[in-house]
Amino acid sequence: MTPLIIVAASALCGGVALLGFLVFLSVPTGAPTVHLVEPRSTGAPVSTSERLVRAAPKGYVGWIERQIVYAGRQADWSAGAFLLIKLVVTLVALVFAIPIFVFLPVPFLVGVTVVGLVLALVAPEIILNSRADDRQAAIRLALPDTLDQMTIAVEAGLGFDLAMSKAATSGRGPLAEELIRTLQDMSIGRSRRDSYRELERRTSSEDLRRFIRAITQADAYGISIADVLRVQASEMRVRRRQRAEEQAMKVPVKIIFPLVICILPVLFIVVLTPAAIGIYKTFTGL
Repeated sequence: MTPLIIVAASALCGGVALLGFLVFLSVPTGAPTVHLVEPRSTGAPVSTSERLVRAAPKGYVGWIERQIVYAGRQADWSAGAFLLIKLVVTLVALVFAIPIFVFLPVPFLVGVTVVGLVLALVAPEIILNSRADDRQAAIRLALPDTLDQMTIAVEAGLGFDLAMSKAATSGRGPLAEELIRTLQDMSIGRSRRDSYRELERRTSSEDLRRFIRAITQADAYGISIADVLRVQASEMRVRRRQRAEEQAMKVPVKIIFPLVICILPVLFIVVLTPAAIGIYKTFTGL
């Protein structure tokens, strides 16, 4: 049995198994269950997304939920919907890949199809992780300027909450959204400590977490908020400049690979081809 037939048979079996699994998930059940997403009354039908959440590993589901929080999509996305989209994308890719494996067993097409299957399998995670990373990078980039605005407002006589409100309402982007949400949490009765902890939970930016811990300690021990803001703003500016210098130092290393793979071969062909033709004519007498 050739490797091509083995790959085709494996893909066919995998597609049939996933299709059967999807059909099984679509069948409603009335059995009492313990739900991980939200509690339901006993006997209520279980949705497909909830079944997927319970079937997936808890660590993987936790990672998805954290990335959704970091991407700022708690109200729009859920772990169950993400898993359902991932399953549908995988099934669609298998539907297109199986005919190629069976009827067009060309090595090049098979290789391209396998690469496409792998990309379809990991594409949802890549997109979700990219959204989360972009949002956290925007928070890190905007934090020094926001702290400068808050420092100026506090030194002008405003309280810390009012200074945060001014910086949030005058700014744009994910950091302003998170600050507004924190102020809303405090306005509905949550304590400052709990609101700051929720803000820390919703971000993976170490700079913002360090600032939240400093503000929490200053609030607990009675330290001057203006001094804390001034020191934190200065440190954040230094860190932002250091990250920019670090990225600039990485540019020559990143250029090496496209230079060696894409530019140098073409340059060698252009430069050495006339010399190779001349040597060939000299030694062959043509």
